[in-house]
Amino acid sequence: MDISVLGSLLAHIKGVDVTPTATKQAKLLALLALHRGRLVSLTECTEELWAGQAPRSASAAIHTYIGKLRALATTGAPATDPRVVIVTRPGGYQLNPELTQVDSDEFERLAERGHRAVAAGDDAAAATRFRQALALWRGPALADLATGPLLTIRARELEERRRAVLDRCINAELRLGRHYELLGELFTHAAGDPTHEQMHAHLMLALYRAGRRVEALEIYRDLRNELSGRFGLEPSPHIHALYRAVLNSDQSLRRPTPTTTPDKPLAAQTAS
Repeated sequence: MDISVLGSLLAHIKGVDVTPTATKQAKLLALLALHRGRLVSLTECTEELWAGQAPRSASAAIHTYIGKLRALATTGAPATDPRVVIVTRPGGYQLNPELTQVDSDEFERLAERGHRAVAAGDDAAAATRFRQALALWRGPALADLATGPLLTIRARELEERRRAVLDRCINAELRLGRHYELLGELFTHAAGDPTHEQMHAHLMLALYRAGRRVEALEIYRDLRNELSGRFGLEPSPHIHALYRAVLNSDQSLRRPTPTTTPDKPLAAQTAS
């Protein structure tokens, strides 16, 4: 079974769509998928499905939902015993890791390869792995699913990991001199989150390296207005240091040489 959680929940077996349409069954499958190969206890299932307001029949209901998920599995693989796809364990259930694949696991594998490449100073390999990882996303994690407390936390964790991978990917690509190629994407990200300081910093640096110094300064002023208007805050010292460097055409903003320390923080690049 191939399960996708990086976007709308999807499940396929040999090309056959077996995505559950009932909300509680879908939530249960997502919970199992995000703990693939590990036990999901009845307590966790109950908390996710009923958020502290479980009926007395909760355990029986969960058993019924598991049975329906197993029945869906047989539609895609009639010869497979569904009980080996979703395994009953003492105290709960487990998705068989040998018979299932989850896109979030692949995202984590590719991201880890990217992190290792950054540590090794290989920005080209890092950018490739990070882009492969990001390409797995089809939208917000578990989009269109009314998540309970446990899945809400897991979805937020995944979104934070995606943001971290995106940030490191852009850092690597800027070190490779790909500022022109990144401009369109950076404008989109900055517009989508007008108080995201690091994304605005990436955009400022890319604009400056593309010879668009005035626009880089305007990006800082837009960010400052947003932060002040919404939260009464000034940009962080890191962003202010970048602003001063752009304003003064600091030579440290030029494209780093290959000997630059891998994944050097932007503040260190701009404040030196």
